[in-house]
Amino acid sequence: MKRNLDVPWSYTGENGPKYWHTLCEWYKEGAQFPYQSPIAIETSKTIAGNAKQRLTFSYQIEKFTEKEFKNTIHFVPFDCQSYVVFAGEKYGLTDIHYHLPSEHILDNQQAPLEIHLVHMRKDGTNLVVGVLCDIIPGILPEGPLKKAQRWDLKEHIEIFNPELFLPKEQRYFHYVGSLTTPPTKGPINWFVFKERHQISRAFLSQFQEEILKGNNRPLQDKKDRKIYFCE
Repeated sequence: MKRNLDVPWSYTGENGPKYWHTLCEWYKEGAQFPYQSPIAIETSKTIAGNAKQRLTFSYQIEKFTEKEFKNTIHFVPFDCQSYVVFAGEKYGLTDIHYHLPSEHILDNQQAPLEIHLVHMRKDGTNLVVGVLCDIIPGILPEGPLKKAQRWDLKEHIEIFNPELFLPKEQRYFHYVGSLTTPPTKGPINWFVFKERHQISRAFLSQFQEEILKGNNRPLQDKKDRKIYFCE
């Protein structure tokens, strides 16, 4: 069976989002999951979350390398030491990547950038944390670089705590959706932070050739799914 690195896809044209499900059987199978992502979230239409929606972060300093694939830059950990716990299950952090502009829309506002922190359980089940970001003026070193123990793009080695990509206030929305790139499989537990983070334009300029602008999947129908707001 071909996987999604073997079958070309993009965000425009004949292999854009509208046609992903036609490109191969694997993509077709993923698209059959009814609750797709991303979605528009309205705070006023959410349900108050409780302990069942609680997400616990256990991030630590570890070594990453950066790779360019799937139309964006990815930071991939060597040992997957950082993790989150949801519903009593442990999900290891496997990938950090970017979408410009944001894929999710909160209260009718689309952010310039969205960071996805992708996690995986031992059985291969994914969980994704989405952080919407403003892009601000700034010069290097700043932000993530200032907090990193090592940031060496020439040698493809970065050492940092991934919590530097999380906003200070941990208020988030939780819903069940899908991956936002082929094969768009589900169910995926999504946690989208309400507070925006800040990333400087200088920081992003390091990856301007790797991050495709407009690499955001169009909004999907919310249908009848429940969206929780956890404070």
